[in-house]
Amino acid sequence: MAELVLVRHGETEWSRTGRHTGVTDLALTAHGTDQARALGRVLAGRTFGLVLASPRLRAQQTADLAGLTSREADEDLVEWDYGAYEGRTTEEISAELGISWEVFDEGTVPGETPGETVEQVAARARAVLERVTPVLAAGGDVALVGHGHQLRVLLTQWLGLEPRSGAMFRLDAGTLSTLGLEHDIPAVRTWNVPVGSAVART
Repeated sequence: MAELVLVRHGETEWSRTGRHTGVTDLALTAHGTDQARALGRVLAGRTFGLVLASPRLRAQQTADLAGLTSREADEDLVEWDYGAYEGRTTEEISAELGISWEVFDEGTVPGETPGETVEQVAARARAVLERVTPVLAAGGDVALVGHGHQLRVLLTQWLGLEPRSGAMFRLDAGTLSTLGLEHDIPAVRTWNVPVGSAVART
């Protein structure tokens, strides 16, 4: 089987400040633009049998700047819908609730606007994997351009783990990860690889 390449979009203002960004359609920052261009330099010369990207602006901009122009938008790659916690940080939510809240631990967002459960995000991730598996099995590499939490859940489904296990896999903006097989067992080849010191934030 070939390689599954995961691209987390470049930095946005909300990703820089740790605000949950689900449905809000934000553009890349100048640093995020630099990250996306650096991703393109790393991916230059690679051929993909299929490229899928979240339809959100930040993912589409990253794909364009990285040179992944022959692609399809896939709604199943959108970020977790955080409902009422959209635009808020984990620290703010924890202070309001009086507990140490983390979206993976809780698996959902309380309140009148609950957003998605972790199981719903995992179901979308499995739909993406079902779509790309025939291409991988035929020997074609696949690239997915998406979001931090959604790609972490997708990793758990690739490895056969519980969706909440995604909490253990940090994934920064503007990074590359690769998945594949090791002796026919789903495996992580690389994870959360920055795209070069030239774009590292100091």
